[in-house]
Amino acid sequence: MPPAPPSPRVLAARRAVGERIRAARLHANMTQETLAERAGIDRQSVNGIEQGHASPVLDNLIRIADALEVPLRDLV
Repeated sequence: MPPAPPSPRVLAARRAVGERIRAARLHANMTQETLAERAGIDRQSVNGIEQGHASPVLDNLIRIADALEVPLRDLV
């Protein structure tokens, strides 16, 4: 059985997290490429997360927070 599509609440939360990551990245004067390199993930993943199209795993959220030098709680 395929997984159920995400609910509107989940989609809204995913977009909010992506917006916070993008804001922190811009505040740090970083490109998506730079953030991806520092976080050890690919740029397409960063883009998907920022756009709310991809749901990041916790490990990647921690890597992104570390790369941005912000507490994880500021992103979620």
